Amino acid sequence: MCFFEKRTGLVWCLFFLLPATVFCADDFGPGKRTVVEAHNCYPYRGFWATRLDLALSCPFPVGVELDLLWHGAEKEGQGRIVVAHGGPVDDRDYSLESWFFDRVRPLVEESFAKDTADRWPLITLNLNDIRGHSEALYPELVSLIDRHGHWFCSAVKGADDTPASLRPAPVLLLTGGGAREKQYFYDAVPEGGVIRAFGSGSIHEKADNFRRWINYPWSAVEPEGQPHAGAWTPEDAARLQKLVEEAHQQGYWIRFYTLNGHSAVSVVRNGWSPAYNFGSPDAVRLRWTAARDAGVDFIATDQCVEAAAWLSR
Repeated sequence: MCFFEKRTGLVWCLFFLLPATVFCADDFGPGKRTVVEAHNCYPYRGFWATRLDLALSCPFPVGVELDLLWHGAEKEGQGRIVVAHGGPVDDRDYSLESWFFDRVRPLVEESFAKDTADRWPLITLNLNDIRGHSEALYPELVSLIDRHGHWFCSAVKGADDTPASLRPAPVLLLTGGGAREKQYFYDAVPEGGVIRAFGSGSIHEKADNFRRWINYPWSAVEPEGQPHAGAWTPEDAARLQKLVEEAHQQGYWIRFYTLNGHSAVSVVRNGWSPAYNFGSPDAVRLRWTAARDAGVDFIATDQCVEAAAWLSR
């Protein structure tokens, strides 16, 4: 059963289908769908305060990226995980629990109550950027995930690293693939236990039961980077297609970041990074279209509204 739902009268951000692709709960693996991921969905220096609201106004599925830091003492129960782009942080910064979990709770509970499992996962939560060096953050994050365990797509940990079937749920959780992520989200899970967070991997190794996605800057496609990319060429399209095919053959979802196209004034007005800016709407639209047509699984952008409107035509 495929789905496309408009939950509110005003649609800010859309998800869209590849031609002849059906998005089903049992069919959300690599190459099955393209999802716009709203980049940096949290307040930062007076910017981005509405970005999570816009993302959650989208028809499902939608991607949400959050960066995390630890605030407070290192002792258990004396600090909290906050959503933030960088330090210093203080008591005014939102906790991960209040900013994300409390705000999506009504959506998740509604999905369970109405038995909309055929639409899962509804939200991809990307926590690939856990910042700082606090040893208190990871145990608290695992505890928070476990308290909401039934929300998350999961896999059973086997005797080896062979990828197990994913059990669909309302939220798919992606993390980085570093040593601490593997330690807390995979190694600490006993055989027969449940894996609820899936790390990033390397194109040189096949996906395993923990590492399920791969993350690329757009410079892997256009080495000059967004501000100096120039015209979109057949050679660029071939590099993109090759990367996507390699990732899918290795068993990974593939994500590219961050594809923006706007004026220099918008950089200042919206607090966006100039390093991600192709310089014009026309230039980024070419890349959004190319990424979708190549089968990219996640397209990260600061312009979720514009990307969705363009790609849904």
